[in-house]
Amino acid sequence: MKLLCSLSFDELKELLKSYGQPAFRAKQMFSHIVAGRELDEMSNVPKELVNRLGDDGWRALGVKIEASFRSATDGTVKYLYALGDGNVIEGVLMRYKYGNTLCVSTQVGCAMGCRFCASTLGGLVRDLTAGEILSQVIVVNALNAEDGQRGVTNVVLMGSGEPLDNYDNVTKFLDLLSCEDGLNVSKRNVSLSTCGLCDRIRRLADEGYTPVLTVSLHAPFDELRKKIMPIAERYSVREVIDAAKYYFNKTGRRVIFEYSLIEGENDGEDCAKELCRLMRGFPCHVNLIRLNYVKERGLKSSGESAIDKFRKILDNNGVSCSVRRSMGSDIQGACGQLRRNYIEKKDNNDN
Repeated sequence: MKLLCSLSFDELKELLKSYGQPAFRAKQMFSHIVAGRELDEMSNVPKELVNRLGDDGWRALGVKIEASFRSATDGTVKYLYALGDGNVIEGVLMRYKYGNTLCVSTQVGCAMGCRFCASTLGGLVRDLTAGEILSQVIVVNALNAEDGQRGVTNVVLMGSGEPLDNYDNVTKFLDLLSCEDGLNVSKRNVSLSTCGLCDRIRRLADEGYTPVLTVSLHAPFDELRKKIMPIAERYSVREVIDAAKYYFNKTGRRVIFEYSLIEGENDGEDCAKELCRLMRGFPCHVNLIRLNYVKERGLKSSGESAIDKFRKILDNNGVSCSVRRSMGSDIQGACGQLRRNYIEKKDNNDN
């Protein structure tokens, strides 16, 4: 499937030139794509051109919203998207005082195998293209835009998949997202979450990309991290910290470390103190997370007293930290939960 939204403005202009179209046609169509319109909805584009592009396998967008669910507690909206090949992915729109943040997926499924995550239960199906990633932002932005203001002001690559495992498509997405003629979302308003692919973290910095880097650490000891995150077999905690420092030194962007507190596993005083030692002298931030329960995993979040004790140890040792506010828990807000539930229901209905 060929997606027009995968093309930069100049690439779209070249494509339309090959169809014998004048230069202004690219601007017309680009504005339609950014507004979330499919080819047959572009009223001022010649029908003949629409038909030729369709016959040649082109579509404007790569996703359609299959379903949406709004949290009754905080207004968070969970979206289930249908892809052109029948696969489904998901995303979450979170509303804050400073704007609306959309969490997007970068892969169908995930190969990383983290023990607490629903996204990886079925393994990796395939990478998403740059256009499929961008389409998630376009369609949600179109639904939520008001009075000429963008409906999506910030983007986090923290849905299904490991963004740096799909490096080329993700970096092209970052370029498309920040295009001045497009959605024009600054790369500084984008966060990228990784489980710690150290070589790709360094490459991201070397190639001049500057999203907020969010590193899923979840344990300060190698052996414990290996139990929680299989990627730790490839990269040690020390290597992950060193790659994060390299990114900070190269880009000047403060790194955030994600730390999901799992009852009885990584929430003890020894873990908190070792985390303090690792963070010493590094101007970073630690995001403590209440674990979303995934029934197939069986892991439970630490209790509030354990979370508070852990936070106080970091606080008392000068480590910048906060406890992330849980959002969308009543609508399967954790990565991969909604998609997993959808697939299970579909399989049951087919049998």
